Amino acid sequence: MLGLLVPEKIYSKLTEVFRKSKFWGLANCFMIIFPLICRYLSWALDTNQEERDKGKTVEVGRAYFETDKKHFTILDAPGHKSFVPNMIGGASQADLAVLVISARKGEFETGFEKGGQTREHAMLAKTAGVKHLIVLVNKMDDPTVNWSLERYEECKEKLVPFLKKVGFNPKKDIHFMPCSGLTGANLKEPTDMCPWYTGLPFIPHLDSLPNFNRPSDGPVRLPIVDKYKDMGTVILGKLESGSISKAQQLVMMPNRHVVEVLSLLSDDVETDDAGPGENLKLRLKGIEEEEILPGFILCNAENLCHSGRTFDAQIVIIEHKSIICPGYNAVLHIHTCIEEVQITALICLVDKKTGEKSKTRPRFVKQDQVCIARLRTAGTICLETFKDFPQMGRFTLRDEGKAP
Repeated sequence: MLGLLVPEKIYSKLTEVFRKSKFWGLANCFMIIFPLICRYLSWALDTNQEERDKGKTVEVGRAYFETDKKHFTILDAPGHKSFVPNMIGGASQADLAVLVISARKGEFETGFEKGGQTREHAMLAKTAGVKHLIVLVNKMDDPTVNWSLERYEECKEKLVPFLKKVGFNPKKDIHFMPCSGLTGANLKEPTDMCPWYTGLPFIPHLDSLPNFNRPSDGPVRLPIVDKYKDMGTVILGKLESGSISKAQQLVMMPNRHVVEVLSLLSDDVETDDAGPGENLKLRLKGIEEEEILPGFILCNAENLCHSGRTFDAQIVIIEHKSIICPGYNAVLHIHTCIEEVQITALICLVDKKTGEKSKTRPRFVKQDQVCIARLRTAGTICLETFKDFPQMGRFTLRDEGKAP
């Protein structure tokens, strides 16, 4: 499964490099030139000049593919720690996350140690509302691994306790599988390199997952991910609730702009209507592109979302070295919105096992504690109660580039 679609310009450049190479025609030229291929393919798939100059994925890329049973939207989130806020925005739109870890000696340990991106990405995926996690243990064909069951189990044993701590159920929510991205082993077809693995390969496993049940009769809730000008104002986002149709009038919150849907695209295919769970592009009338910010919400006029600056919330402190007191400042990530926030008051502690609330106000909270706190944002945000709209009622607080 190494079929790759490459634009003609990139393909011509690769061919030219190959022909000038002294390895042209040798049986092993693929292995020698492969890093160069990766470099050019990465350049081709990155969407803007900043990504190509830095050699890192910055924005959340989108692509689509279909199997015999399902249609999938891929959200390619950046992995570099400098662009974690963009990763959170991508995760907030996802139902399923694929965490790719390296089985190569030393690489897994680097990603999983405190401060490593493996830990933070898994934690942020859960807090963003991802319900199911597939962990691809990649590079199993590496000479330091050689499809070793012992190394595979070692990676699992280190990762499972942490995933359980952040909220995933190891028996219901997580599925591990070995693979090789280089050779395609165990991605689409089973491989005889690991007879000890009896589960389905990656793509068939995706096909076997149950569909998500999303009622289409709820109020419209579409958090804005991005916006741009193209023969008018175009917005992008995932429809979390309700349905949208062409020529429908909606309200942009929190600014209460009344807009009309001129055209509607679902996964880049024009349509007259769309339901919950679909990733959409909408061309709007009645609002300018500069009047919209990521984190704004598209609603129907009969049932607007809540908005404000002060709210009470239950907070779980997962990983934070020092104590947290009133006056603590952080960055709030809620659905597709990013806003500076301050904890203005600690209301009570909550017992993890019983849910019982303390009668006195705590002076501070620390790692592994749960509390109810009052928060105040720098600007007005759109939000809902977790009970009514989970995707708009959960959030992440990040401090100094890390999530507490």
